Amino acid sequence: MTQFVAKRIYDPASPDDGYRVLVDRLWPRGVSKERAALDEWAKDIAPSTELRKWFAHDPAKYAEFIAKYIDEIKQNHEATAMIKNWRTHDKVTLLYGARDEAHNEAAVLQQYLAK
Repeated sequence: MTQFVAKRIYDPASPDDGYRVLVDRLWPRGVSKERAALDEWAKDIAPSTELRKWFAHDPAKYAEFIAKYIDEIKQNHEATAMIKNWRTHDKVTLLYGARDEAHNEAAVLQQYLAK
């Protein structure tokens, strides 16, 4: 079974990360492609621009953000193929750029994939 973990892209890459996937729609500021050490940039599984702007990393909106984001994932046919590919790896690190380590799309995605 694949282990999914969330990690800030600003933290150093590690061999223990396994398959590294950026799950942000926008490239994180100040991070070079070399430093990111990505295996995949999964823009298509990230929250829509509208949802991202609405949420604006406001913890008060987080519960509603979770529901809306999971709905987007379930309606996204490309996401199904991505997730199927990720499950072929022993460990997948979901990378995000947000400062808030508890209220972000990677945390939602990690919980969703664990089910």
